[in-house]
Amino acid sequence: MMSDLSKMTIAAARDALRAGDVTAVELTEACVTEIEGGGALGAFVHKTPDLARERAEAADVRIRAGDAPAMCGIPLGIKDLFCTQGVPSQAGSGILQGFRPEYESTVTRKLRDAGAVMLGKLNMDEFAMGSSNETSVYGAAVNPWKVDERKLTPGGSSGGSAAAVAADLCLGATGTDTGGSIRQPAAFTGITGLKPTYGRCSRWGIVAFASSLDQAGPMTKSVRDAAIMLQAMAGHDPKDSTSAELAVPDFEGALSGDIRGKKIGIPREYRMDGMPEDIEKLWHAGAEMLRDAGAEIVDISLPHTKYALPAYYVIAPAEASSNLARYDGVRYGHRAKLAQGDGILQMYERTRAEGFGHEVQRRVMVGTYVLSAGFYDAYYNRARKVRTLIKKDFDDAFAAGVDAILTPATPSAAFGLGEMTETDPVQMYLNDVFTVTVNLAGLPGISLPVGLDGRGLPLGLQLIGRPWAEDDLLNTAYALEDAAGFVSKPVKWW
Repeated sequence: MMSDLSKMTIAAARDALRAGDVTAVELTEACVTEIEGGGALGAFVHKTPDLARERAEAADVRIRAGDAPAMCGIPLGIKDLFCTQGVPSQAGSGILQGFRPEYESTVTRKLRDAGAVMLGKLNMDEFAMGSSNETSVYGAAVNPWKVDERKLTPGGSSGGSAAAVAADLCLGATGTDTGGSIRQPAAFTGITGLKPTYGRCSRWGIVAFASSLDQAGPMTKSVRDAAIMLQAMAGHDPKDSTSAELAVPDFEGALSGDIRGKKIGIPREYRMDGMPEDIEKLWHAGAEMLRDAGAEIVDISLPHTKYALPAYYVIAPAEASSNLARYDGVRYGHRAKLAQGDGILQMYERTRAEGFGHEVQRRVMVGTYVLSAGFYDAYYNRARKVRTLIKKDFDDAFAAGVDAILTPATPSAAFGLGEMTETDPVQMYLNDVFTVTVNLAGLPGISLPVGLDGRGLPLGLQLIGRPWAEDDLLNTAYALEDAAGFVSKPVKWW
């Protein structure tokens, strides 16, 4: 049935396309139909069905010629943070309204060159600042999982990407992760989300939030799909000075599922007061699954973990303050209307006040404060030193022989939209407690669904790997995925 095609994994679709059992046009039409019926989720914010059909037809030609890459013909959603040529790219913000880039981000160009089909742009927190996809100029994205009358958050900032993949509106999606924005939404929606090592995927053409933390990655229905998609996204880019000039391994080829002899660390600092019992149980069960698969489970210490959130919320706003200074209404995007006699300063002030939402304004103000002459040493320099110590904690663990680290992905299951409003932003920031350390240390991390909580909502576990060892990390995740056997899907209500 056509309606079942959008439910396919990337791996299954690739094999079906090669076998001639389905065409890229049929796959694309199935996803376009699902997107049209999925408006209640608020996932797709700029739809490109005509462009998708055009690329699907081109993909079918390549597949018939017999030289198509693995991603050829696969329908994807693209987070609104990625610049896409001729297609609105607003980063979820009003200040970029009407911006249609004349260029393509390196990651989306690589996917396009591999024959992937772009279905449209996906909802996100404004400038990727948020953990619930409620700061978006488009309105909130909605989690396809539902257990009562409430609408639940799909997480953030890549909430639209997570909702679209979980609801089978597309076969995979791009996300970006600055402090957990791929892994947290993946955990909330029961999908797989991979944040690669910083520098594995080019940041060129991705609207910047915090340049030393941002990293693009895949959001998919399985670990194998994440490996396939990362293969197409990764690689050195001379246009990005932080892009690593390293060979890209065969990520899918590394998926043997054999983790015998691997040493998996359990950090004692991640056992936090007030952690829900469901998550504590799941964490213990995940460790036992890996032990049963032949891995050795060891307790480790990451002593500076408790300083990670404060350090992150100094460094990230500081970099955001610098990056967002370019949005002033002069060259592109929104420009405020001025009264007679107003000068350029009034134009800057009104444009930024009208164009930026409250969360972005809050973080720009915090960032400007910690970078100011009187507070630079007291806050920003100190946070950078803490970041170095956090990275050293991980380096020491890996030097002691640990191959990967297992932690919860989030401190709770998905919560209701509006339950953590801007009246208490710190409570929202605590959602990143298990994920920000990975960005501060530049490490690869993956979240995958392992079970359900008592109400029937998905819960994810996070695996953290050695730098540049995504192949090994994916294989460990593959073994955990196999042992967990998670197959639950949201019941369609939209």
